[in-house]
Amino acid sequence: MNIKVDELSLKILQLLQQNARTTFVEIGKQIGLTSPAVADRVKKMEDLGIIEGYRTKVSHTHLGYQLRAIITIRAFVGKLRPFLSAVKKYDEVLNCYRITGNENIIMEVALKDQFHLEKFIDKLITYGETRTHIILSDVISNAPITKLK
Repeated sequence: MNIKVDELSLKILQLLQQNARTTFVEIGKQIGLTSPAVADRVKKMEDLGIIEGYRTKVSHTHLGYQLRAIITIRAFVGKLRPFLSAVKKYDEVLNCYRITGNENIIMEVALKDQFHLEKFIDKLITYGETRTHIILSDVISNAPITKLK
């Protein structure tokens, strides 16, 4: 479904993506609308599914997860479906996507240290061949959608 979003609604989305706690009053001041008009637009975008929810960004490092990694899996024959069921139970997984290409799965994980990583990979290798990339730093993270055509 392709839903048209006008410039004012796009500006609202940009501001909410930067800080979901921005008040409707503040948004209204920045884009030239009243607070009720902003609230109506936000409600409409929520109802249409354009705004899917509001989340809190958490520092994994401050919670003791010193290591983040990107892991890809090339599933063994007959192991993709079992993996898709099992991955939902792994607390380490921040994001997981089924993808095209040589690998079937790509996921971002948060781990306490390299020993935790080793144990986690041991769980995964029963499903397929893994490839691990340690994340050194975030260059772009949760970038807001800034342009719609």
